[in-house]
Amino acid sequence: MTTGWEHFSHEADMGLRGYGATPEEAFEQTGLALTATVTELDSVSPDERVDVECEAPDLELLLVDWINAMVYEMATRNMLFSRFAVKLDGNRLSGSAWGEPVQRQKHMPAVEAKGATYTALKVREQENGGWMAQCVIDV
Repeated sequence: MTTGWEHFSHEADMGLRGYGATPEEAFEQTGLALTATVTELDSVSPDERVDVECEAPDLELLLVDWINAMVYEMATRNMLFSRFAVKLDGNRLSGSAWGEPVQRQKHMPAVEAKGATYTALKVREQENGGWMAQCVIDV
């Protein structure tokens, strides 16, 4: 079982994929993939915490809400995040993200994440017992 994240190409947009032992870990990894779309993860200090709550009818729609909540927090707070914690309780998500305000010279943001789409949306338990969460974001 692997914990981690990766990007995958999807036309002009960017695919995010997270892996973990639980759906929570897979969601956390997609958060890291989101930030890594914008900047180098190692350049972001986890200094400030932001909490978010989401609710959706299923795990896939919850992933879209989670990524969109993070995109919203990045845009409205002008922050980047390098650490995530997710707790799922049925169809509800309680999450926290730690990061810092964007500093153009330090972070050199490459693109702006505009929002999660339903394209290639999947949250699945894998044959190895781990979980994979993926979606495509507009950039």
